[in-house]
Amino acid sequence: MDTELARTFLTVVAAGSFIGAAERLHVTQSTVSARIHALEEQLGCSLLVRNKAGTKLTPAGRRFQKHAAVLVRTVERARQEVGVPSGYQAMLTVGGRFGLWEGLLLRWLERFGEQAPEVSVRAEIGFEDDLMQGLVEGRIDLGVMYTPQSRPGLTVERLLEERLVLVSTRADLDPRLGEGYVYVDWGPEFYARHSMFFPEFGRPRLVASIGWLGLQAILQSGGSGYFPRRLVDSHLASGRLHLVPRAPDFRLPAYVVHPDEAPPAVAMAVASIREIALAASEEPGQTVATMNRRRKGNRVRPSGRLG
Repeated sequence: MDTELARTFLTVVAAGSFIGAAERLHVTQSTVSARIHALEEQLGCSLLVRNKAGTKLTPAGRRFQKHAAVLVRTVERARQEVGVPSGYQAMLTVGGRFGLWEGLLLRWLERFGEQAPEVSVRAEIGFEDDLMQGLVEGRIDLGVMYTPQSRPGLTVERLLEERLVLVSTRADLDPRLGEGYVYVDWGPEFYARHSMFFPEFGRPRLVASIGWLGLQAILQSGGSGYFPRRLVDSHLASGRLHLVPRAPDFRLPAYVVHPDEAPPAVAMAVASIREIALAASEEPGQTVATMNRRRKGNRVRPSGRLG
């Protein structure tokens, strides 16, 4: 079977529609339709039903989804193992949200380099949709993100919980959001909780999809915004930023996602990331929620809730 057909099928499932899959694959909608038709012809059954809401898996499609994911990951794994750089025994691709690389995964890179010098690492930055698609296809070996999705063959494990706090370049700021407020898109749960606490707040002067960008904006031009406490501690200590008194804070869980049957290098990397996350939660000044010391194999499904 052509793995391109299986990859297209998985992309349709992840995107929820043929149009969304075509955008992600950078092909036309008719190309996606032709590939799915060819796949259904090969399998002798219908895999997807198209409706006004997008697409829905048939019973046969649900059964095939797991096999498609295994097929694509197996081919990608073979490609990676064949392409291991000279001088290394294995290659590992790790993807994560920008804010989780800063201060967390960058520390892990240093630690893992000491623990497994024989493993070559490829580091990638992405949003949840791209990271999950890469995990399904096997292009990414493990991902660290805020809002993962459940997929066959993948384990979703709660890693830590961020505390989002309101900070400002002014020391006397009112807990109500002012003119210089920068809204950072931390996901739908944050939006819902944010709207509940600030129902009268209108359009912000700036909306940032990446926390780092929003933080640099207020450091450069002044203002306020919500950011993980661990990312602003140094600025609070130096006096460049100030916690806004009486402002509500929000909780944002982060997860590590990896294959159920992870090869040794991936299992070692996941264990190492757990150690770094636990160390971050125990640092002075950090208020990340209490974490259990996890044994290997402790799996937690995402709650999808803030607060």
